Amino acid sequence: MVRIDFHRSFKKRFSRLPQKTQRQFDARLLLFRENRLHPLLNYHELSGALSGIYSINITGDIRAQLYYRAPDHVVFLNIGSHSELYG
Repeated sequence: MVRIDFHRSFKKRFSRLPQKTQRQFDARLLLFRENRLHPLLNYHELSGALSGIYSINITGDIRAQLYYRAPDHVVFLNIGSHSELYG
């Protein structure tokens, strides 16, 4: 089982999201735990300066970024709209 933690910057941004989006994240997190390669997540590694960081889709425009502290330890780093994160 993969250990999942949340960076404080993630927690801060998450707390500002609408409750509906927070619930959508919770549902996607369950899906991520079950199968990180599920097509709805669009799980992929970022490139360039963000190499080593991965992204999953939460809604049509909301993304969550994560990295691996160890092979079985994931840290969610950031969450926001595509333009906020990659703008």
